Amino acid sequence: MPAERAYEVLVIGAGPAGIAAACCASESGGHVGVLDDNPAPGGQIWRGESARPKNPEAARWLRRIRETPVSIECGAQVVSQPAPGVLFVESEGRLREIEYKKLIVATGARERFLPFPGWTLPNVMGAGGLQALVKGGLPIAGKKVVIAGTGPLLLAVGEYLHRHGARVELIAEQAPMRRLIPFGAGLLSEPAKTLQALKLKWELRSVPYVTGCWPVSAQGKGKLDTVTLRSAKKTWQQPCDYLACGFGLVPNIELASLLGCETRNGAVKVDQWQQTSVPGVYAAGEATGVGGLDLSLVEGRIAGYAAAGKTADAETLLGARGRALRFQQAMEHAFSLREELKQLPDAGSLVCRCEDVPFRKLQTHQSWRAAKLQTRCGMGPCQGRICGPAVEFLFGWQFGSVRPPIFPTSFSDAAGRREPGAGSA
Repeated sequence: MPAERAYEVLVIGAGPAGIAAACCASESGGHVGVLDDNPAPGGQIWRGESARPKNPEAARWLRRIRETPVSIECGAQVVSQPAPGVLFVESEGRLREIEYKKLIVATGARERFLPFPGWTLPNVMGAGGLQALVKGGLPIAGKKVVIAGTGPLLLAVGEYLHRHGARVELIAEQAPMRRLIPFGAGLLSEPAKTLQALKLKWELRSVPYVTGCWPVSAQGKGKLDTVTLRSAKKTWQQPCDYLACGFGLVPNIELASLLGCETRNGAVKVDQWQQTSVPGVYAAGEATGVGGLDLSLVEGRIAGYAAAGKTADAETLLGARGRALRFQQAMEHAFSLREELKQLPDAGSLVCRCEDVPFRKLQTHQSWRAAKLQTRCGMGPCQGRICGPAVEFLFGWQFGSVRPPIFPTSFSDAAGRREPGAGSA
């Protein structure tokens, strides 16, 4: 099919990294397009900010991209790459070809879920997922919420839910205090991050923050009633209406892997200009490793300048990226997952929710490939996006290759055909 659009620089993902990349590439004179599968730009962190931003930094970047001649298409998913420099993109029920000279992958990250008894009960959900639902209109006022897992996201979600009237019963952080104290001390060299952390703690001053604590099971008839929590001192049941649970974030690398980009430790490997191992393909933000907003923005700017051929402008940002990378390393150490979490699932705990594969069926296999062939684990609609990171942690399995389509699509689109009467591509 003929290409519907062609860009000098095409950015996949309209979160902070993608927005920064698009702005810098466009302001450098490039013809730039942005594709995102969400209904509005901003990504998870700035979700709901596009209409009337309350976050000052979100407001600045969203205003900047609106004032820049960038073509933004939301509700669009990249399905496959039929040829170098060409992507199949599906939106509004039709498949199109979009060409590019340079590509910037800014696909962000998703929450890591670890299975435990009861984790599939209604009202047990990801921490970021619950926050997104509340942003979308889910009533939370007066509801009892337990937030559990690991990472700074727990505090951010807790503050947001508390501010919207939820009764946040406690925040359970699995990392021990002995690792969090050095991490907190390191923030003193970052005044902005220190101020942000102090503000979160003040807003949550009435909410217990329990370290070295994690969920071991959830109970309820038809929906969640209580969660069982464990710490070094005790195990107890905590009544709640919602359990918001997330064990860190996992880079979204499926598109980069499909394009042939080299990965390392579950993230896209890049050079000093954010270029991947594939010439002309760059990556920025949490696809290259989870490091927070500052790292995403600076990596996006570097990638945008470099893709537009402005390496001198990109070079001025290398120092800022170095500082952000040091923070990333400190965060990874502080919030690394404890070994006890590998004991969470019992024999009947579902690991692959799409294909109803319990833990006991996976224990007899030695690799991800063998488990997929024998149990269909990872072969459901999410294509291993949920169970994959879980089995990687539980068993140490490495993923195989990514095959198109990377998102579900119709058979006619996958075969390159159009249904009679469908709009031309």
